[in-house]
Amino acid sequence: MTQIKTVKPPQAYEIIQKNMDSVLVDVRSKLEYTHVGHPQGAIHIVWKDSPGWNVNPNFTAEVERAVPNRNSPVLLLCRSGQRSMDAAKALEKTGYNKLINIDEGFEGPLDEDNHRGTVGGWRFHGLPWEQS
Repeated sequence: MTQIKTVKPPQAYEIIQKNMDSVLVDVRSKLEYTHVGHPQGAIHIVWKDSPGWNVNPNFTAEVERAVPNRNSPVLLLCRSGQRSMDAAKALEKTGYNKLINIDEGFEGPLDEDNHRGTVGGWRFHGLPWEQS
């Protein structure tokens, strides 16, 4: 069984820049991806979405269509790193062997005022992102 690697956003960006086979998958909800923003070049495949926040039953099949080579590095990102780890575990069961969870996610952890984006995350580190 493969070990899922965990890296901070700057390390993830470096991996993406150095390895042209790597794929960044943003697993957040449609609203998060569209309105909060997303890394440039990310493929959006929802892991859980509102209103019920149930796991997308087609998640692994959608990733398999987008990333047919199970040896390609697949980097997964959510808001803070938990949903993306769950998604990575699901992909691990289907034979992907280069899975990388992005710790801190897109928005990072909560600060002392319960705000995100001030102490970590893709945007906090100044990495390329956009809004739809």
